Amino acid sequence: MSGTLPRAATLRPGWQRLRRAGAGTWTAVGALPVAVALWLFSLRDVHLEGMGDLGLLQVLPVTFWVALALLTVGFCAAASDRRTPNGLFAGYVVALIAIIHATPSLLYPELRYAWAWKHVAVIDAMVRHNGQVPDAGGFDIYNQWPGFFQFNALLLKATGLESPLGYALWAQPLVNLLLIGPLLLVFRSVTDNRRLIWSATWIYYACSWVAQDYFAPQAFAFLLFMCVMALVLRQLQSSRRPGQEEARRGWPLPRLVMVLVIEAAIVSSHQLTPMMLISALLLLSFPRRNRRVTLPPLAGALALTLLWDLTVARRYVSDNLGDFISSLARPDANLWSGVSRLADAAPSQVMVAWIERGLTGAVFLLAALAFVVRPWTRRTPLPLLVLAPFLPGLANAYGGEMVFRAYLFALPAAAFLIAALLFPPGGRLPVAMPVICVLLLAMLGGLVFGYYAKEDENQFTAEEAAAMRFVTTRTPPDSLIISVTASAPGLEMRYDRHENLQMIDRDVETRRALVKDPLTGLEPLLARAHGRPTYIVLNDAQQSAVYLNGDMPADFIGRLNSALAEAPNFTPVYRNKDAVVYRYDRTAAGEGA
Repeated sequence: MSGTLPRAATLRPGWQRLRRAGAGTWTAVGALPVAVALWLFSLRDVHLEGMGDLGLLQVLPVTFWVALALLTVGFCAAASDRRTPNGLFAGYVVALIAIIHATPSLLYPELRYAWAWKHVAVIDAMVRHNGQVPDAGGFDIYNQWPGFFQFNALLLKATGLESPLGYALWAQPLVNLLLIGPLLLVFRSVTDNRRLIWSATWIYYACSWVAQDYFAPQAFAFLLFMCVMALVLRQLQSSRRPGQEEARRGWPLPRLVMVLVIEAAIVSSHQLTPMMLISALLLLSFPRRNRRVTLPPLAGALALTLLWDLTVARRYVSDNLGDFISSLARPDANLWSGVSRLADAAPSQVMVAWIERGLTGAVFLLAALAFVVRPWTRRTPLPLLVLAPFLPGLANAYGGEMVFRAYLFALPAAAFLIAALLFPPGGRLPVAMPVICVLLLAMLGGLVFGYYAKEDENQFTAEEAAAMRFVTTRTPPDSLIISVTASAPGLEMRYDRHENLQMIDRDVETRRALVKDPLTGLEPLLARAHGRPTYIVLNDAQQSAVYLNGDMPADFIGRLNSALAEAPNFTPVYRNKDAVVYRYDRTAAGEGA
């Protein structure tokens, strides 16, 4: 007789469960490939030139939305069957990430987000200077928190790539895929219920509308923050297991060293995330039973942050210490400073902003309800992790974004509490699965409004990128480059060789003068050139940004373009269908001749 095992015994446990699964699981098995196929098919019918006030929402075809709805229904079917294997749940979460985050990467010819282009420019400058960038001007802050940029510079050298543009285009789907690991570790430190773990993961991705996952230090630092949380919570779990005497004595040295190395990467890469990390570890240390585990990483985070702020980042800290101290006296204004800035935005964006705020409020409301009606969640660390991000929020406004950054850091724990409310382990569902499915669809509805409705400003054409390459590479060194907003792809490239000015960043009097008469209003900005070559850059994305955000009147760029085209001392030196570059000649038309 052969020594081989029977066929059923050679199957992995997940597939053994699949063979015994019920109708819900088999429905999910069939729905997943159909949803993915519909999504890929839908991308053929997207015409980006049709975008307007609501961005991608206006150009994505019906098949895209059918695919997203079918994926949600399929996930609910999988969650209705306790025998659904991990692999099928993972397939649904990966498909959700692909549909939400890979769609722009597949559709857009250029990197999304002006801020992502700015970070590419910083990496380029650090590679050229082999480290700190001299004459960085307003970009000097990146010299003081260079971790993310130096990591990418090393990556370029190791791979032989000339620029991060190629992989930065895929940063959002990649970051979200990498985040699955820490999320699962965090949730598995609380429960081993598959349905609850994967439902929490799905809810996280269905509600993460803040869009801080692009090619940026924040995305990098948030991923590392979640890694620290995963390691700390897993160590807390190990310390409470019966018979784990070694774990009760504290951290194994190699694991603690790993935590400290990750903390050092966070501290060197971003200003806000160390504060969020310290706040989370501080609240986790309140229960005495946690302190043997939480105090060493807390002490490490405090020491590393203090050391960094007193040495590498000392200049920035000393220059802004007064503002930080004064902000401590107005905690309510710090937390809510970004919520009320809607007065001048386009009507469509006011609607989108309220949808975003509605989703944010609903997440916290459902998490609070879970805390009340699911008593077992109070014995977990997750309620503390929901509250922790609001402590730094009370101390600093962070440019008006603090409430949204607090939401970003609170969302993983809040998503688990919501999942515990909707999918309690070992019990019946509190409401019928169709009702839960409608709720998950509503979450995704809020997400796509927050994530896609500004794409007319965030996406760039190849022609816009070509115009920016011209003005940053074909103009003389030390030129002054003026734009209305920063919504231009690659405008900051070679920022150590050029100076960039944005009109919307000027004082109120200057902006009023620009609106009244664009040419007269330009005079104070042109005076800053002091004889240097000067260029004015206009492109379609700036026009969209002005209209959507209300920073200037909607017709301002059109009036400015017409005035520049007729003025004798402005010459168009580059033009295509999406952008134009004017050179200023102060001696033309008799000026100073």
